Amino acid sequence: MTRTVHCRKYQQELEALPAPPMPGPKGQELFETVSRRAWEEWQALQTMLINEKHLDLRDPATRKYLSVQRERFLDNEDVDRAEGYVPPEQRS
Repeated sequence: MTRTVHCRKYQQELEALPAPPMPGPKGQELFETVSRRAWEEWQALQTMLINEKHLDLRDPATRKYLSVQRERFLDNEDVDRAEGYVPPEQRS
């Protein structure tokens, strides 16, 4: 049987993550409150932000920025987008 969680993004019971997505208390909190679907969507957005904004993950300010964007995304608040970004499936 697949484990489910009440997803904080979608406000419904959905398939849970198979393991905490990061170490520590924050990883455990995400494991208990975020669905696999929401996490996969966040990872796609995070990848787009890193690539399109040319973010350097070695920079602590970048990691803080992504953490803020993650929380906003999971709480259904406005998040940054890369100007002019066209998803691959919409490119001609």
